[in-house]
Amino acid sequence: MKVVADLCIVPMGVGPSVSPYVRAIKAIIDASPLQAEMHANGTNIEGELSEICALAERCEARLAELGVERVFFTMTFSSRRDKAQTMADKLAAVS
Repeated sequence: MKVVADLCIVPMGVGPSVSPYVRAIKAIIDASPLQAEMHANGTNIEGELSEICALAERCEARLAELGVERVFFTMTFSSRRDKAQTMADKLAAVS
């Protein structure tokens, strides 16, 4: 199932700045074949639901490698069965 996801991953217990961890996650997302756009509070990703979930797992595994012992995730999904729709389509519809 193709979806547009909003993914937010927050490493817990690492201090007030999470920038180094976000950079590590961003590198994994950027290296994936999925279309993704980072925003101030997370990342929009479009693709197959299973591929997006696997990507989130890779991000969590990288944080574990960096010593993060607790991670808070939020993910929301949007899908359409009546037509194919991209992130760009969704934005264009309200412009």
